[in-house]
Amino acid sequence: MKLLKVTLLFILFAPLFVQAQAVDKSILSDIKKAQQALKSAQDKVAAERAAIAKKLSVLQRQVLTQREKTAVVRRAQDENTLGLTQLQQRIDGWRAQHNFQQNLINRFIRQQDLPVPEKTGSLGSILRHSETLLAQLSPTFNPQAVITESGVIEQADVLALGPVMLFVNGEQAGLLESGNNGLKISLSLEGASRQSLLDLAKTGRGSISFDPSNSKAIAMARQHESAIEHISKGGLWAIPILFFALFALVIAIAKSWQLFRLPKIQLLPGSKLAEWISQKDLNQDNSLDGMQASLMQIARQEPNIAHRDDLLFNQLQLSKYRLERWLGAIAVVASISPLLGLLGTVSGMIETFKMMTLFGSGDPEVVSGGIAQALITTELGLVVAIPALILNALLSRRAKNYYQQLESFALQISQLSESNIKPLHSSEHEKPVRAAGAC
Repeated sequence: MKLLKVTLLFILFAPLFVQAQAVDKSILSDIKKAQQALKSAQDKVAAERAAIAKKLSVLQRQVLTQREKTAVVRRAQDENTLGLTQLQQRIDGWRAQHNFQQNLINRFIRQQDLPVPEKTGSLGSILRHSETLLAQLSPTFNPQAVITESGVIEQADVLALGPVMLFVNGEQAGLLESGNNGLKISLSLEGASRQSLLDLAKTGRGSISFDPSNSKAIAMARQHESAIEHISKGGLWAIPILFFALFALVIAIAKSWQLFRLPKIQLLPGSKLAEWISQKDLNQDNSLDGMQASLMQIARQEPNIAHRDDLLFNQLQLSKYRLERWLGAIAVVASISPLLGLLGTVSGMIETFKMMTLFGSGDPEVVSGGIAQALITTELGLVVAIPALILNALLSRRAKNYYQQLESFALQISQLSESNIKPLHSSEHEKPVRAAGAC
């Protein structure tokens, strides 16, 4: 019965299913047609847009061209339609510019003390004056008195080229500098430079040596001095500074030799140390040396613990004195050297002020030269003090580290009690006693 009902329902609804499928197919076909139509419309719009863009760019260029032509035509019309007032303003501007240029020419003529020419010949007068100036640029030697390097005043032919001055005196030639006492020879030329200057004086042609620094480079070259010359300028107070420097150097070399030759401290475990202390033969172990061997010898020879610790402390103090001996002298040198330098500077400044009182302060060389010499002692003091401080710090650190290792070794010995050492001694004494009893 149920099968019959299902069959009837299927027969009734089958046409509806077929009709729905046909509707779906028709809708899909319509959608595809619509998509194709849309695509073709989009392609057509894109093609039309490109054509319109080209036409628009052509029209824009034509508009710009027309605007330029219009601007040219308007300017031409403005020129044609200018009034009399505007033309008069232009003429007045040209006249003002002409008057300004003429005033500049007249001012130049007055500055150069030229004869006042006619209005039409101003430019020609300037040109003639320029030719005169060019003619004056040819070398002209004038006889003048110059001071030689030995201080003798002699006559020489002098050529002045602005601030640079050269001289020729017989077969000598060179550069001059202007001082308070007159012209002085700053540099005598040699070789090809001298011969070129001599040819220039004889024939009017030749190359010359030019000093763009105006003799300042020569003065700087003369300032170079050796170390001995530099120290000698410090005066009397440089001597004690050098003495203390030599004193500190000798002590530093001696202490370095002492500290860096010290044997290395050996730190032993407690049992090993007790065994070494209990040994009767002191020559059984040769690995310990120096200050550590002295501490070991005290521990072996003194059975009383309290007395042994006192001896160890005294030996440590003696070792500390030997390690730090003369290190304080280096520290004293580092402290006193800057003070000696300052004392030399003060003395030099006093002498400088005396010179200023006698000769005045108009000459800067007197003041600057005295101050420079006064500061040399301060420089020497600092040069001595800085290395002395460094050496004192290094050597003191070395001595302190070695003493701390000795102190640790002595503390390790002092921590050993009689109970740690006596069993070893008693075990050594029991063997012969037992042997005697057996006999």
